[in-house]
Amino acid sequence: MLKWSVNFVVIALALCSNAAYGQSKYPNVIIDTQENNGEYPPCEPSICIDPTNPAHVVAGSILDKVYCSSDSGKTWTESRLRSSHGVYGDPCVVANTKGDFYYLHLGDPGGMGWFGDRFLECIVAQRSHDKGQTWSDGGAIGTNAPKDQDKEWAVCSPNARRIHATWTQFDKYESKVPTDSSNIMYSWSRRKAKKWSKPVRINQFAGDCADDDNTVEGAVPAVGPKGEVYVAWALGESIYFDRSFDGGKTWLQRDIVAAQMVGGWNQNIPGIQRCNGMPVLMIDGSTGPHHGRLYICWSDMRNGQNNADVFVTWSDDRGDTWSSPGRINDDQGEHHQFFPWLAIDQTDGSLHVVFYDRRINQELSTEVYWASSRDGGNTWRNECISESPFIPDGSVFFGDYNNISAHGGVVRPIWTRLHNGRLSVMTALIQTR
Repeated sequence: MLKWSVNFVVIALALCSNAAYGQSKYPNVIIDTQENNGEYPPCEPSICIDPTNPAHVVAGSILDKVYCSSDSGKTWTESRLRSSHGVYGDPCVVANTKGDFYYLHLGDPGGMGWFGDRFLECIVAQRSHDKGQTWSDGGAIGTNAPKDQDKEWAVCSPNARRIHATWTQFDKYESKVPTDSSNIMYSWSRRKAKKWSKPVRINQFAGDCADDDNTVEGAVPAVGPKGEVYVAWALGESIYFDRSFDGGKTWLQRDIVAAQMVGGWNQNIPGIQRCNGMPVLMIDGSTGPHHGRLYICWSDMRNGQNNADVFVTWSDDRGDTWSSPGRINDDQGEHHQFFPWLAIDQTDGSLHVVFYDRRINQELSTEVYWASSRDGGNTWRNECISESPFIPDGSVFFGDYNNISAHGGVVRPIWTRLHNGRLSVMTALIQTR
């Protein structure tokens, strides 16, 4: 396995004073800040806690940033990810139960980004067995030129023997040609994540290539205790669900509609250049009372165009049927809640959701909230975790998601914040027990 040594640069960090703003009892930590206007600003962050030792946390942001912490997120080191397959955004950081970390991202072998012929040629998965200090060159997933591969996500099996990835394949990204289509693809690899299985299409209904509501997007996989694979994604005003009980070889002939997504996944939020409410699928692998329960979290506009809300639905029969959607945010009146992400603490089955929130402040002023549930999603506790609000700028790209990780009572959300015209990637130090 080819490895790339990483030269770490310790970045200065500061814990913001709770007394200064009084918004959050959880200390906020700046993981990274845009240094100058010529640098691609950090955003679209992903974070993962090491299930073998919660003191170790690895995170990433676009285009190629890697952040590592050995003290549960209080301090961080920063490095750049490198691969012969190219590194170009959509970071997804996950870990297996043996402590291996994986960083998945978009491929760009030509190194020319949007100006090159090989941009979006593949999805790339790089592995680290030393807590993010060094990374493999990575395995290319889904190479199928001239088709484009985009918006991946991954999950590791409970026994750490496999890693599973799903993504969207475009005949041609942003094509308006009616015959061009988008599809949800699936592939798996063994622990080293170097060689991947031949991708298979799992969606029944194809989408267009406009990268809008009628494009199939946002596929997130989950793995059950017996190795069963589950996937959810968005198309139109529906959240679709599929599954495989034989390791990804065969899938349902008819996809299941898990929930309606009123207004579609492409959402208009003032001050945000691009916003989506794409579904996040998770499964409870704990020994708790809801073992095996599947959850899908998303946001939509069913309560009005000025009132995006965050919802959850669950299934106790491996996806055959789903509960009525329950609202997670507990504000009153019309306020936007958006960019949600869901995590499950597999040590106790507790649910944790992070999202942007405008319930208190006026206009574009935005805070970050954490919602948690200890009864299988029936009731939720909402808390503001940002130490001060920020005002986004519609000309600044915030990425397509935030993220959250939870294990052993340690909860680490991660989000993007704009301050003085520059983007920062933030976390909050949350301990639940």
